[in-house]
Amino acid sequence: MPIKNDDNLTRTVLEAYRDCPSPRLAQILASLLTHLHAFVRDVQLTEEELGFAFDFLNRVGQASNDAHNEAALLSDALGVSTLACLLNNGMGGPTEPATALLGPFWRLNAPELENGASIVHCPTDGTPMSVEGRVCDVQGNPIPGARVDVWQASPIGLYENQDPDQTDMNLRGVFTCDAQGRFHFSSVRPAGYPVPMHGPTGDLLRAFDRQPFRPAHLHVLIYKPGFKTLVAQVFPGDDAHLEDDPVFGVTEALTGDYHDQDGVCTLSHVFVLREGEARLPTPPIK
Repeated sequence: MPIKNDDNLTRTVLEAYRDCPSPRLAQILASLLTHLHAFVRDVQLTEEELGFAFDFLNRVGQASNDAHNEAALLSDALGVSTLACLLNNGMGGPTEPATALLGPFWRLNAPELENGASIVHCPTDGTPMSVEGRVCDVQGNPIPGARVDVWQASPIGLYENQDPDQTDMNLRGVFTCDAQGRFHFSSVRPAGYPVPMHGPTGDLLRAFDRQPFRPAHLHVLIYKPGFKTLVAQVFPGDDAHLEDDPVFGVTEALTGDYHDQDGVCTLSHVFVLREGEARLPTPPIK
């Protein structure tokens, strides 16, 4: 049927994508098309601006590789990742899981280590840090056998896949909780760092004069069958960039007590899991 006008175009497009074996896919695409067409009308998008959008999205793909996921970074910088996280998990609290965005640097197959081991796998200057964690359910009961995957940036603000001076899997490790739901390991105090600015996401942040530095944090992913997989970050409560995190990843429930004394940092934190399906996310990098 020939298109009569712009309203008719939207209805025709929606009709063309109405039938789908997956009701959920049909729902998502119908909502996307409705909002996308409304956006184009709202801003009266020009053809030149549409061409700019094509180039921007092409550059997102071109900036991605095995060690860097620009699409994940863009989603983070637009607040979409945190929004999806909060909608699916809530804000967290004393007896509720405190969840965070996965970020673009989680990797599968980090080394499995004994409790008390160090995740520093090559010479890494920085303040020594001791981490003690406890994993429990919403009633406060310990969850023994939970697998705790941790990763962090170095004190110069680089993950090992970004830094040729770090050995593979440096500052990464997987620990198993003991009978009391506890795990502990040693590391170095992480530093804040700028998000990668070489791609289109960096151009977006510069265009709006947004600062690029994330607050320092420790990443944690906890997996145990029978419980919903927890992804969390633990931020120092006094970090200068808690208020202007470029990827909107900081919530009150994710701040922790990094205690510095006599040249050593200690961190103790409780992680709460909710009953549900245990699923590992798709790694954003290899």
